[in-house]
Amino acid sequence: HKTFLLNYVFFRILRALLIFLQETDEQKRHKIASELLQTEKAYVSRLDLLDGVFYSRLLEEANRGSFPAEVINKIFSNISSINAFHSKFLLPELEKRMQEWTTTPRIGDILQKLAPFLKMYGEYVKNFDNAMELVKTWTERSPQFKFIIQDIQKEKVCGNLTLQHHMLEPVQRIPRYEMLLKDYLRKLPQDSLDWKDAEKSLEIISTAASHSNSAIRKMENLKKLLEIYEMLGEEEDIVNPSNELIKEGQILKLAARNTSAQERYLFLFNNMLLYCVPKFSLVGSKFSVRTRVGIDGMKIIETHNEEYPHTFQVSGKERTLELQASSEQDKEEWIKALQNTIEAFQQRNETFRNAIAKEYEDMPVEVSNAELGKRAPRWIRDNEVTMCMKCKEPFNALTRRRHHCRACGHVVCWKCSDYKAHLEYDGNKLNKVCKDCYHVIIGCRDSEEKKKKGILEIESAEVSGNSVICSFLQYMEKSKPWQKAWCVIPKQEALVLYMYGAPQDVKALATIPLLGYTVDDTPRSADLPHSFKLTQSKSVHSFAADSEELKQKWLKVIHLAVKGETPECQNELQVNLEEQPESSKTSEC
Repeated sequence: HKTFLLNYVFFRILRALLIFLQETDEQKRHKIASELLQTEKAYVSRLDLLDGVFYSRLLEEANRGSFPAEVINKIFSNISSINAFHSKFLLPELEKRMQEWTTTPRIGDILQKLAPFLKMYGEYVKNFDNAMELVKTWTERSPQFKFIIQDIQKEKVCGNLTLQHHMLEPVQRIPRYEMLLKDYLRKLPQDSLDWKDAEKSLEIISTAASHSNSAIRKMENLKKLLEIYEMLGEEEDIVNPSNELIKEGQILKLAARNTSAQERYLFLFNNMLLYCVPKFSLVGSKFSVRTRVGIDGMKIIETHNEEYPHTFQVSGKERTLELQASSEQDKEEWIKALQNTIEAFQQRNETFRNAIAKEYEDMPVEVSNAELGKRAPRWIRDNEVTMCMKCKEPFNALTRRRHHCRACGHVVCWKCSDYKAHLEYDGNKLNKVCKDCYHVIIGCRDSEEKKKKGILEIESAEVSGNSVICSFLQYMEKSKPWQKAWCVIPKQEALVLYMYGAPQDVKALATIPLLGYTVDDTPRSADLPHSFKLTQSKSVHSFAADSEELKQKWLKVIHLAVKGETPECQNELQVNLEEQPESSKTSEC
C-alpha cells in the first residue's frame, strides 16, 4: 500500500513537471498576468483595511479629541490616494485586459501608462520610519489609540497581523511588480509589440523599488528590535528606527578582581553596547541588562592572557569590560564589529571623529586627570599589587584590605579610599575614590607638599615599561624562606636590580646594586635546577627562574652589570614575556 502511494505521488509530480516543461512562453506570460491580477485583488483588500478601517476609525476617534487628528494623517500619509489609484484605475484595467487576453495578450502597455503614478509611493516610503515611531509613541501614550488598534487587529480580516505589518504592504508591493515584470520580459520575444512598453515600465518601477527595498530592510530591523525588546523583559527602550542591531552573541567576562570567567551576552547596536546577564526562562532566551555602554568615546584593546585566551577589552565612558571570546575567530569578529561600529559612529558625528587616540591602541587605557569621573577606569587586579598604590603600605587580610578607587581603578587601602565623589559616568552617584582623585575631581589641591621619591618609591610599572629585562623570579636572602618577586633591571639604571612584590606595586621591596657582585650559576638543589647566586662580602642573594632559558637571559644581563657594563643591544636581551603568566605583564618588558 505504501509503495502504491509513493508511486502515485511520484507520478503526479512527474506529470506536473512535464506539463510545466511543455508550457509555451505564451502560456507562461498568461500565468504571470493572472498572478499579477490575483495579487492585485488581494493587495487592494489590504489597502481597504488600512484606509477604510484603521485610518477611518482612528481619525473618527481623533475628531472626538482623544488624540490629535494630525498624528493620524502623519501615520497614514497618502494611503487614501494610493488606495484610490489601485482600486479605481490599475485593478479595473488589469481585470478588463484579462477578459480580452485571447485577442490582446499583453500587459506592458497598461503598466507603461500607469507606472508614472507609482511615484506617489515615494511620499509613503519616505514617511514610513516616522509613521512607525508615531504608532509606537501613541500606543504608549493614549489608551484609546491602543484600544482601537488592538480591537481591529482581533478581527478575522486582519489575519492575526499587527497594524505595522499591514502598513508594510504598500512598501513591499512595488518590488513585487518589479519581480513579475522581469519574469514577464524573460518570456517575451524582443520583436513583440509589448516589448518596448514593458521595458519602459520596468525602468520606472525599478526606480521606485529601490526606495521600497530600503524601507523593507528598516522594517526587518524593527522586527528584530522588537524581539530583543521582549528578550530584555520590555525594560530597555531600544525599539527606535534609528537603532540598528550590528551583532549579538554569548561571551565570557573576566572579573575585575580575580579573573574568574562569567557567562554574559552582548547586543551591539550602532550607538550602544548592551552588556547582559542570562536569566532562567521557560519561554525562549531572556536577559537582564547589567550595563549600557555608549559607542561615543569607546575604545577597543586586544589583550593577551595565557590562562584565559582570546581576550579583549572594551573601554567606555560608563564601564570598562575585559571579555573572553569562544575562539580566536570569534574574538576577531567581535573586535572588527566593534571597531567598524565606532568608525561609523565617528563619521556620523564629526565632533568625535578623532576621539580614538592612536597612543591607546597598544596599551591599557589609563584615565587622564581631565577624564577622571567621566570615563569608567580599568581596575587593577588584586593579584597585581601587594601594597597600597597610594601610601605604599603592604596589604594584609585583617587590618589593611584591598579597595578599588572608582575613578582611577587603582588598588588602595581603606585609609586612602576613605573619600567619596560624584562620578559623571555613573550618573553622578557618590562613589568611593582615593585621596588623589578626590582632590582632582572636586578641584582643590592637597596642601601637603609632595616629597621627592626615594629610590624604593619608583613605581614598578614605570621601570618595567622601560627595562632591559623583567620577570618573576624566586628569591631568597641568607636563610630566609623563598618568596616570589617581580624583578626588574631598568634601562636607565642597568646596574641596579629592583625587586617588587607584584608588577603594579608602587614601591620596591629592595634594590641590589649589581656592580662588584660575584655570580655563581651552579644550581642549589634538584628542586631548583634553574637557580643562581649573587655574593659580595657577607651579602648573599639567591634567585631561581622558571626555566633554563629565562635563567640564561638574566645571567647574560647580570654578567655585564657586575662588571659595570651595559648591554649594547638591549632589544636582544629583553625577556620574551609570552612565557610568563599574564599577571606578570605590564607594557613591553
